[in-house]
Amino acid sequence: MKAAVLYEQRKPLVVDDIEVEDPKAGEVMVKIAAAGVCHSDLHYINGMWPCTLPMVVGHEGAGVVEKVGPGVYSLAPGDHVILSWVAPCGVCVACASGRPYLCPTSLQKTGSTLWDGTPRFRKGSQPIYHQLCVSSFSEYVVVPQSGAVKIRNDMPLDKAALIGCGVVTGVGAVFNAAKVVPGSSVAVFGCGGVGLNVIQGAALAHATKIMAVDPVDSKLELARQFGATHLVKSAFGDPVNQIKLLTYHNDEDMGADYTFEVVGKTSVLTQAFEATRYGGTCILVGMPPAMSNVVLSTTGIFLNKVLTGAFYGSARVHYDMPILVDLYMTGKLKLDELISGTYPLEKINDAVDALKKGEALRSIITF
Repeated sequence: MKAAVLYEQRKPLVVDDIEVEDPKAGEVMVKIAAAGVCHSDLHYINGMWPCTLPMVVGHEGAGVVEKVGPGVYSLAPGDHVILSWVAPCGVCVACASGRPYLCPTSLQKTGSTLWDGTPRFRKGSQPIYHQLCVSSFSEYVVVPQSGAVKIRNDMPLDKAALIGCGVVTGVGAVFNAAKVVPGSSVAVFGCGGVGLNVIQGAALAHATKIMAVDPVDSKLELARQFGATHLVKSAFGDPVNQIKLLTYHNDEDMGADYTFEVVGKTSVLTQAFEATRYGGTCILVGMPPAMSNVVLSTTGIFLNKVLTGAFYGSARVHYDMPILVDLYMTGKLKLDELISGTYPLEKINDAVDALKKGEALRSIITF
């Protein structure tokens, strides 16, 4: 089969002929229909994040189950699925308490191999490794059965692929981590692919004031299409002051009820926290460098500001993803508008270059 292989970081991907093994116990083979190109993929390609090489890249995808291994009970050949790079075990304390995104089995074993510590890809005698237990830039993949979420067959798979990461991360942060209530005010720092999904999540939650913060005009205009009611250009003055002016009430600079940091910078997280009203909630959605430090106001903490994270949208993937599919199919969730270009696998490096240049919101690789 064909797959996009990263043989060396900071070098183009190689569309190569490799082999895929049959699924083992508890695993399924999926024929990929479409895969999204995400900034997280770029972090591996450009060397920002370490990985085991050679590796088949990609972590956002959808397709059709081709084969199932022994002991698979939840899926059958022909099922349409969205791939999830969080594959919960279903029996640990985190899973049993409704937080499968914190499943230690998934967190420890979602990486360059499958759960038994070996990859399913090879080229001759050379093992080829996985990205986040998914590797969606490939004609076929083998994943744990809990990493493939069954969806309705009439859902277009090129749109379903987007739900696998960017959409569930953004919309999930609103409903699962923040629990935004109708009539509230929301500020979203960063209007890339995930930020736009936070914005449309806030609109779905019936927030009445949705403030999009970004230095780039074109991204702010996109934010308006996804439900932003106010645009804050962070290049023009302190966005914290602008948000406080927009939420001014009864002679008080209130701040937003909910703020979301979707950039992955500690300096932006400080701004988001400062822009949160007393008693409000600030949610970290972006991924700052590991072990980095952030400066926060102790007064804000003392006056009941809450800072929390939303790893993978705090999603219960087998529950949330089918709901997101239904929202799209009933016209309530925007997915088509997220797609800025479609490429065959052979043009994968063109899609990566478009992402590097900031020209792509979400590129789709089709098979």
